[in-house]
Amino acid sequence: MHRLGRLLLLLPFLLLRPAYAAEPGDFTSWLHGMRQDALTQGITNATLDRAFAGVQPIPHIIELDRNQPETTLTFAEYLERVASPERRAAAHEQYLANKALLDAIGKRYGVPPRYIVALWGIETNFGQRIGSYPVISALATLAYDGRRAAFFRRELINALRIVQDDNIDPAKMIGSWAGAMGQSQFMPSSFLAFAVSYRGQGAPDIWSRKDDVFASIANYLARSGWHGDQPWGEPVTAPAKLDSSLIGPGKKKSVAAWAALGVRRANGSALPGAAPAASWQAALVEPAGSDGPSFLVYDNFGVIMRWNNSSFFAIAVGAIADSVD
Repeated sequence: MHRLGRLLLLLPFLLLRPAYAAEPGDFTSWLHGMRQDALTQGITNATLDRAFAGVQPIPHIIELDRNQPETTLTFAEYLERVASPERRAAAHEQYLANKALLDAIGKRYGVPPRYIVALWGIETNFGQRIGSYPVISALATLAYDGRRAAFFRRELINALRIVQDDNIDPAKMIGSWAGAMGQSQFMPSSFLAFAVSYRGQGAPDIWSRKDDVFASIANYLARSGWHGDQPWGEPVTAPAKLDSSLIGPGKKKSVAAWAALGVRRANGSALPGAAPAASWQAALVEPAGSDGPSFLVYDNFGVIMRWNNSSFFAIAVGAIADSVD
């Protein structure tokens, strides 16, 4: 009975195993086709030999991709998990520990350091959890699997460009199971677009150099349209009878217009009535619905959402950033 029980437990796994687990030759054929495609896009044979040496599909990645948790967190649960009091306190400590460097980078890119620290904290718990998967193998696995093959195939080509153009050792390219790399968790396309060497020498090192990690995060925000010292947003209270059609991230008005509609800061004080703050464009969002908290969010809220297109995420970044000051 014990052996039968083990067989029954294993049966669903066996049925769900990807085909390449039983037929490894299929991956070899796919990899040959991938090489030919990469060659037509300017990747050299030398780079391919270096990057694909020993590359093999990783079955556990397919399990993770196909069986991602379906639990839906409420806004309050999400904020408690992602922007917990412990993480907010740690963000403040990390800012103080790296203050001189963060202030210099913030000045160079025009991005307040508190947002750099907040994103660093959420993505990798301040560099402590960058992942342990070899990015080339992870992306090859996901591109071969087929569920989102086109996306991961493009990211694999981008990863090969990093090896070729930046001369980064593929063995150093470690990240999440989905291919997000380093302490900033950049996908290869984001690395190519936004990663920078703070010293201006050599390839960006977002795995082990804090200056490159911080500068790359700041560069991402700056090039995505960051508005100087304008805040991300703030908690507010809205009149109970406010027209619900005015609520949403795309429904922008000036701060002065929101004040005229009766929107006030959460502490009861009036919104800014003088320039330039009164003329800022803002949207009213209620991430938990009409029974939850309200936030007046400014243009930088949209910049944060370019990093991760989630209002929950953007508010969590803002909450942590506000804890740093």
